[in-house]
Amino acid sequence: MPAIMREEAIPKEKVILDKNYPVFVIDTIGVNNVYQKLHWHDVLEINYIKSGTGYYIINGQKYEFQQGDILLINSNDLHCAYESKDLVMTVITFDPTWFVRNLRFDPELLSPFRDVGKCFTNLIDREHPSMDKLRSILMELQQEHEQENRSYGSIVYSLLLRFLAVVNRECRVDGALRQEPSISEQQLEKMRQVIMTMELNYAHSWTLEELASLVYLSPSRFSEIFKRAVGMPPLLYLIHIRLEQAVAMLEGGGMKVTDIALECGFRSLTNFNRLFKKHVGMTPKASRKQQA
Repeated sequence: MPAIMREEAIPKEKVILDKNYPVFVIDTIGVNNVYQKLHWHDVLEINYIKSGTGYYIINGQKYEFQQGDILLINSNDLHCAYESKDLVMTVITFDPTWFVRNLRFDPELLSPFRDVGKCFTNLIDREHPSMDKLRSILMELQQEHEQENRSYGSIVYSLLLRFLAVVNRECRVDGALRQEPSISEQQLEKMRQVIMTMELNYAHSWTLEELASLVYLSPSRFSEIFKRAVGMPPLLYLIHIRLEQAVAMLEGGGMKVTDIALECGFRSLTNFNRLFKKHVGMTPKASRKQQA
């Protein structure tokens, strides 16, 4: 059985942004494999739900979202997203050091991210009277970013600055959000270790018992904690890891579908085809043709 990783279990993703304009804005339709994987990164993230429904798992907490919702994700938040129906969301990622000068006279500017669980929540209260104002700021910010008119960088900066200031001033709930997390930091760390081991050894024929033994838990207890942390059972998550690898191999175009199935840990071509169509929505051959 492969040994468990004991280093930083899920490495923090290094997001490369333009030093002079360290912000990235994009609309995502549905949820791709990148967002469904439990991950964290060195940037701050704002999600604006334009339509549809889904939910986030953030540090073991489940947040169901719908059209019009706004979520804030800190750089240390372990998170993954799932679509329920017709999801379209705007994702804004930015480097917090962009606002380092503002912190000198407004040290609370980034509190909506830094004080999650104390004075703020990852999901802003959708009934809050400031929501229309915040939505309007984000929509204008995206428009400026996409049109790239003269001085758009300065306007995007000012709009993001205003968004942060409004959230900090108007959405703060001092002392009212202190609650015990549904999963402890120690438990999260164990799940990080297991996930990293699974991702490095995705072709191994893992059993639930083997995965649980990596962190010295019973299979039932391990499954319970894993599902709370990730949003799905461990063996289903393993299937997603394998399918992500398979999609990448199909895109390469150099291997036979049968060889890809075996390389990714599937027992047979029939099993691979069935699971691929169920989770990806098409057959492996159709996926290859689409990527060609």
